[in-house]
Amino acid sequence: MSSFFIKTKENPKLAKKGKNTAAIKRKNDGDSGGKSKIQAKKPNSKYNEEISSDSEAEGPIEPKKRQSNEEVEYEETPQEKKLRLAKHYLEQLKEEEENKAEEESFETDLIAGRLQEEVLEQKGKLQRLIAKDLIPPDASEIRLLRGHKLPITCLVISSDEKFIFSAAKDCSIIKWDVESGKKLHTIPGGRKGTEDRHVGHTAHILCMAISSDGKYLATGDMNKLIMIWEAETCKHLYKFTGHKGPVSGLSFRKGTHDLYSASHDRSVKVWNVDENAYVETLFGHQDAITGLDSLSRECCVTAGGRDRTVRVWKIAEESQLVFHGHEGSIDCIQLINEEHMITGADDGSVSLWSVNKKKPLSTVKQAHGCHGDAGLEQPHWVASVAALQNSDAVASGSHNSKVQLWKCGQNYRGLEPLFSVPVSGFVNSLKFSSSGQFLVAGVGQEHRLGRWWRLKEAKNGIYIIPLKRKSPNPE
Repeated sequence: MSSFFIKTKENPKLAKKGKNTAAIKRKNDGDSGGKSKIQAKKPNSKYNEEISSDSEAEGPIEPKKRQSNEEVEYEETPQEKKLRLAKHYLEQLKEEEENKAEEESFETDLIAGRLQEEVLEQKGKLQRLIAKDLIPPDASEIRLLRGHKLPITCLVISSDEKFIFSAAKDCSIIKWDVESGKKLHTIPGGRKGTEDRHVGHTAHILCMAISSDGKYLATGDMNKLIMIWEAETCKHLYKFTGHKGPVSGLSFRKGTHDLYSASHDRSVKVWNVDENAYVETLFGHQDAITGLDSLSRECCVTAGGRDRTVRVWKIAEESQLVFHGHEGSIDCIQLINEEHMITGADDGSVSLWSVNKKKPLSTVKQAHGCHGDAGLEQPHWVASVAALQNSDAVASGSHNSKVQLWKCGQNYRGLEPLFSVPVSGFVNSLKFSSSGQFLVAGVGQEHRLGRWWRLKEAKNGIYIIPLKRKSPNPE
C-alpha cells in the first residue's frame, strides 16, 4: 500500500515537471526554433533545479541562462573532449619517448664507456686516475687485527671484499671478517715432523692466492708443498707436490682455476686446480724466485731475487721476456694492469715497468730512506709492493715504520710520493681491495724470508687502512 501511495505522490511532480518543460519549449519555440529545444533539453537532466528556478524567473534573465548553456555545451562537447584527450595522450607519449630516448642515449654512453674500459683493460692500457683524490687516514681509523703468534708473511682479500685470509710463520691460516674484524676460521699450524697426521702446514707459509670467484685458496710453504683449500669452509682439498724448494709465489689466473706457482728451485709450475692436476714446468731464472703475479692473460710475471731480473712468462708459447733494472735482490712484484708492473728490491728501490721495455720506466731509489750509523747507512729493504689494479695508485712497505703510497705519472712514466701511513714493524705483505676502499698490510716483528732483524716494539697483525677520497668541489 505504501509503495502505491509513493507512486501517486510522485506523479503530480512529474506532471509539474512536464508543464515546466512544456513552458520552456513554448518560450524557446518563440525565440530561436529547434536548436534551442536541444539546448533546453540537454541541461534539463543535469541542471534540474536551476532550470526549474529559472523557469519561474522573469524573461530578462534568459540571455544569461542561454549564455551559460552555450558555455556548458562548448566545454562538454564529446568531440572536443575526445580531441582534448587525444592531444593529451599524444603529449604524454611524446614526453615518454623523449625521456626514453634520453635514458637510452645515457645507457649507450655508459655501455660505450664500459666497453672502452674493458678494451683498454685487455690491452693493458687502462689507467684510472684516482691517486690525486686520495687523502691520508687518521691514525684512529686504522684497525689492527691480531691473531697470529708470529710475523705475518702473506695475505689475500676475497674479490667481494668481505674476507681476508692471512698466514704467518706460525704455520697457521686465519680467515677474517672485514666488517667486524673477527676471526671466522683458523687452520692451526702443526709441529715439524707431524706432516703425516696434521692437516695443514708444518713449516712457514710464504705465499697464498685466492681464485677470482672466491672458490679456492692456495697456500705455499717452506716444505715445498702447495695446499688447496675451499675458501668458504677452509676445508682441505688437495696437496700439490713437485717443487724442489720452498714455494715463494702463487697466483690464480683471473677468471679461471689455473694456478701458477714459483719456487726457490728457480722454476715456475702450472697447475689445474679443478682437475687436481699438474700441467707443466718452466725454467729460466738463475736464482731463487721471490715473487709471482698474474692477471687474466695466459702469462705470469716473476721476480728473480739475486739474479736481478724480472721475467714475463708466456705460458702457451713457452717463452719468456727478461728485464733488468735493480741493483739488489728483487723481493716483490705486482701487476698494475696487463702491461705494467711494480717491483721492490733490497737495494731500497721501487721500479715501474712496461712489458714492452727492457728497462724500468721509472725507479725511485731509497724509497723508504736509510738506517744505520753515519757513513754506514743502508737503505731500508722494500719487503712488499701492491698496486690498485688499472689505476695510478701503488704502495710499498719496508721496516721504516710506514707504508708509502705513490702516484704513477701519465702512462706510468714517473713515481711521485703521495703520503705515508704509520705502521710499526716489517710490512711483509700489502694488498689493495679490488674497489680501492682500503689497503691491508700484513705486519710482523721480522722479515718474511729470514730473521736478520727483530723489532720488539712491533705487533704481529693485520692493519686495515681505509683509503679516503677528497670530496668533490661543490662548484
